[in-house]
Amino acid sequence: MTRWLGFSSGQNARIILQKNVWGVPMRFFNWIVRTEIGDTLLIYVDQQGAGRAASPPTVAACFEIVSDVYRDTARIFPGPVNFGDGVLPYRVALRPIAVFDPPISLEPLIPKLSFVADKQQWSDYIRGQAMRAIPEDDFRMIMDAQRRAMPVPPMA
Repeated sequence: MTRWLGFSSGQNARIILQKNVWGVPMRFFNWIVRTEIGDTLLIYVDQQGAGRAASPPTVAACFEIVSDVYRDTARIFPGPVNFGDGVLPYRVALRPIAVFDPPISLEPLIPKLSFVADKQQWSDYIRGQAMRAIPEDDFRMIMDAQRRAMPVPPMA
């Protein structure tokens, strides 16, 4: 089983959560075909906006991949301009494992994440790919951070 970090805009992350589907443009086909049923996919949402109004990069959810890669040209993703025409035609179906409410910030974890080679320019290091495999220890660290961020339910 492989652990994946998938990169998304905030708008596309909402669609992923609604439709339980992950898609990439044609130029990232060689990445998505490496996925297998049973792999997990963490959804990384890139920084939204600019200046003081910007929201920080976060991890919004964890999914299990439940289908082989398929091609679908329905325009469900608005897709960033640099990802081609926005179709994101190569897709896998997903089953939610956890929706992070609130989403967790990745920044405090960067010094400890082994898959991030350049700790100073980490956001540049992460950007530019649709997805990347991450080590099990890094996956566990992100999931543990999410559990720690969850509110504790009141005692009955």
